[in-house]
Amino acid sequence: MNRREFFKKTSIAGLAAYSYVKFGNNNIFAQSENPYDLVAIKGGEPEAMFDKAMQSLGGMKNFVKKNQTVVIKPNIGWNSTPERAANTNPKLVSQIIKHCYEAGAKKVYVFDHTCDSWQSCYDTSMIEKYANDAGATVVTGNSESYYHPVNVPKGKKLKDATVHELILESDVFINVPVLKNHGGAGLTISMKNLMGIVWDRRFWHRNDLHQCIADFATYRKPDLNIVDAYNVMKRNGPRGVSEEDVVTMKSQIISTDIVAADAAAAKLFGKEPAELDYIKYASELGIGKMDLSKLNINRIIL
Repeated sequence: MNRREFFKKTSIAGLAAYSYVKFGNNNIFAQSENPYDLVAIKGGEPEAMFDKAMQSLGGMKNFVKKNQTVVIKPNIGWNSTPERAANTNPKLVSQIIKHCYEAGAKKVYVFDHTCDSWQSCYDTSMIEKYANDAGATVVTGNSESYYHPVNVPKGKKLKDATVHELILESDVFINVPVLKNHGGAGLTISMKNLMGIVWDRRFWHRNDLHQCIADFATYRKPDLNIVDAYNVMKRNGPRGVSEEDVVTMKSQIISTDIVAADAAAAKLFGKEPAELDYIKYASELGIGKMDLSKLNINRIIL
């Protein structure tokens, strides 16, 4: 059976269970005749998975050009250790920064508008240390003076917002959420992670959280979405209570399509995308594709 026939005969409905195929040391999905819409990879450490996934997308040079400025937005919202999986894995953040510089980036910034004290979040998550060691400039999001008004003309409930200046000024925006349970939104993934680039998040919670999440995604879609699912908080999110809330899944999902990334991550978590209203609303707004059967997906196991 050739590769094209294999793709036709293989359903991606099993994405949540990660049904992969390997032949010897060569992954059948290592190359494709067509560009991939999404890469789903599992089975390795954060750095190795990211290296392999980006290789199949042609490398970071396809997203970052020489002398461009890059802003990376992980989830750094909580004063919590990496093992608790409330924040993005710091090793993944470090590897993304390295890829950006190797692609020729002039400057790489990292920031988040945290929920807990930003100093504690940046320190305890270890993201500040790993980002600094990789050569990035770590910036705070704790002052309203960093945020500037923008219009969200396609929004149904959210018509405007104030957005961090790094998002407005940088050439490339890389969104790096951690996949986890969330009491209000169901799951925190790529679109929900964008709440960390705005100042007034309370409005979203008071005015149909799911619709506001979808609405804001019409304003600024990231150039790349990298979902960290190495350790996944399955309950008590978004902060978590203990390491008992966490399951090690050793996975990543990468896509330029923010809706597809969230749909695939939802399935990995064990939910259907349509169960999350914001994914459904975003699909209806034409932001991206929720129907994974219409995507060319590269599924890799290490």
